[in-house]
Amino acid sequence: MMRNTHSVRGPVVPSRGPVRPLGTDEVRIAGGFWATRQRVNGETTLGHALEWMDRLGWTGNFATAANGTGSRERKGREFSDSEVYKLVEAMSWEHGRAPNDELNAQINALTTMIAAAQDDDGYLHTAFGRDWQRPRYGDLAWGHELYCVGHLLQAAVARTRTAGDGQLLHVARRAADHVCDTFGPDSTGICGHPEIETGLVELARLTGEQRYLDQAALFVDRRGHRSLPAHEFGWAYFNDDVPVRKATVLRGHAVRALYLACGAVDVAVETGDDDLLEAVAAQFDRTWARRTHITGGMGSRHQDEAFGDDFVLPADRAYAETCASVATVMLAQRLLLATGDSRFADRADRVLHNMIATAIGDDGRSFFYANTLHQRVPAQLNGDGERLDVGGGLRAPWFEVSCCLPNLARLLASLSSYLVTADDTGLHVRQYADCDVDTRLVDGLPIGLRVRTSYPDGGDVTVRVTRSGGPWSITLRVPDWATGAVLVVDDERRPVAPGDVVLTREWAVGQEIRLELPMRPRFVWPDPRIDAVRGCVAVERGPLVMCAESLGEHDLDAVRVCTGTEPEQAGDGAVVRALVEAPLESPWPYGEPSARPGTPVPLHLTPYHRWARRGPSTMRIWLPTT
Repeated sequence: MMRNTHSVRGPVVPSRGPVRPLGTDEVRIAGGFWATRQRVNGETTLGHALEWMDRLGWTGNFATAANGTGSRERKGREFSDSEVYKLVEAMSWEHGRAPNDELNAQINALTTMIAAAQDDDGYLHTAFGRDWQRPRYGDLAWGHELYCVGHLLQAAVARTRTAGDGQLLHVARRAADHVCDTFGPDSTGICGHPEIETGLVELARLTGEQRYLDQAALFVDRRGHRSLPAHEFGWAYFNDDVPVRKATVLRGHAVRALYLACGAVDVAVETGDDDLLEAVAAQFDRTWARRTHITGGMGSRHQDEAFGDDFVLPADRAYAETCASVATVMLAQRLLLATGDSRFADRADRVLHNMIATAIGDDGRSFFYANTLHQRVPAQLNGDGERLDVGGGLRAPWFEVSCCLPNLARLLASLSSYLVTADDTGLHVRQYADCDVDTRLVDGLPIGLRVRTSYPDGGDVTVRVTRSGGPWSITLRVPDWATGAVLVVDDERRPVAPGDVVLTREWAVGQEIRLELPMRPRFVWPDPRIDAVRGCVAVERGPLVMCAESLGEHDLDAVRVCTGTEPEQAGDGAVVRALVEAPLESPWPYGEPSARPGTPVPLHLTPYHRWARRGPSTMRIWLPTT
């Protein structure tokens, strides 16, 4: 089923598929958990990111590249152009969501600056190609030139879909044409960091230009033939070890792998390549089952920012990069749109509430790069400069590599487009948040919904019909953890199992549906093959993973949970019974266990997304059992 995608305001708008996304103008977040975060993102985070990029010279690189004057020492890493592009994308979605003259002026100023740095043939990168710089495409493995162009294209799509055709789209088309001319059928080149693929496909969806889709398909098919140079972490680091169609699991550098999977799904959908689509879906299924932390975090290894082998999921050395979480939501959304299968919405739900919500600080001016599941020692920030390491501790205002903040910003600004999908017969509510929906079906029928909920802290979801003119369907997702959910329609209560609940009728304006999700805290045990947390237990409440956090009252590494007593709800958290062991008083840390105290004490748990918001603390999700 083909669709016109030009007018839909969203970051991913396939031209075919069983369901379509609704744009940010069709779904508005109206309050609650995500509205607060969207507001802080728009009012604070975007400006904070721009201030840092200006201060560090990342934006100034474009001016220097344009006129060849000033310092010839380029600022930032070779991929810093992409952070500026991601920021422009985030600003564009935010301006479309909440129009703002000052923000619009900033977008225009950045666009003019970017355009001035573009070469006559369309090439655009501030680190390569000038007399005093390295040659173009001389280091495809590490140069990130095509990666940066991919983010430029996504920024142009966002700006065009929210403000109409303009200068940034012209810049993007010239850059994309240059890429197609340089890396067409006669080339074998690929970028060490996938991203150009998604950018090209979305630009093709926007403009109808076939050559952009064809080029993205070439890049996907070229991957996996070991054309990039050998690397200490192996070709898997670049996902250049096995062709995409033959791989069985996501591997190597987590963000690279997830971005490539997104691009492959985009290509598969637009070309009707069901085999490629099924291959990527199977890879994601296996990765989710064997290589994903309980929080939905992706990546086990710090040294190469990579997935580990199956079931290698250490809590205290979890990498779980924030960018990988953004990419996971992107992949889950693409697979949801391509298949209509709600399991992908379940996955996005887990990542959104346990990774995305955790990463950003309350003030919008600090963030996690890596997201540990176990913080052994309270960590302090040193000064107000760039943070050079990416480990646990407190959220930092900026990192030497600050890809994660603009990535979070663009997701938060466009988040309403991830909440609801439509098909020929009606609407599917995929993610629960306070929102207002106003759209039309393909036959022109005007329909609308008002969704109000206390989710994720509470399990009540009320859906009220606000527009209707004939029979249509409303589909609600019962999450995979929600055994015991209850649906109430016309005062009739009935139990509903996890999965989709489809209700079709001639809805009257004002008619309500109520979904009651069970929110009692529950123990969750790890697969016994996960050596790092064998003998431990975690607690979840609704979609939220709980954690124990200590500002000094408990030595969390001496706690053992009594699983014979079920966890109890305490506010939006939980309480479990636990024993606190005395440490071994010995010059050698091995020997007979010390006597355990006989009386369990209450151990209060809080949602993981709240940790490290009160100051330096220790924290753990996986708790040893008695």
